[in-house]
Amino acid sequence: QVQLVESGGGSAQAGGSLRLSCAGSGRTFSDYVMGWFRQAPGKEREFVAAISSAALRRYYADSVSGRFTISRDNAKKTVYLQMNSLKPEDTAVYYCAVKLYSGSYSFHSQYDYWGQGTQVTVSS
Repeated sequence: QVQLVESGGGSAQAGGSLRLSCAGSGRTFSDYVMGWFRQAPGKEREFVAAISSAALRRYYADSVSGRFTISRDNAKKTVYLQMNSLKPEDTAVYYCAVKLYSGSYSFHSQYDYWGQGTQVTVSS
């Protein structure tokens, strides 16, 4: 079992920044790919970013590339999402997730455990 708890969501003005955290417990955190997804009202859950187990590879959706940065601290069992230059279209519930097995990092169906989500609201 893996438990994930997100924090750091809230409200920001367009152009502002927020930093999300996701604290993990349970399995050996450092062995797995971690991802961030988001879901806006009426829309499907979409991929935001992912990071390999040793943080050697990072992947981003085109919509956030250059603005968001994913990182992890395996000693603290925590993954982060630094969000800069926020836009109103970034408004969504953000979820972190862990992928235990091989497979595409960008498909939410490939992830095995999820946090409860944290709301991010960006106003213009």
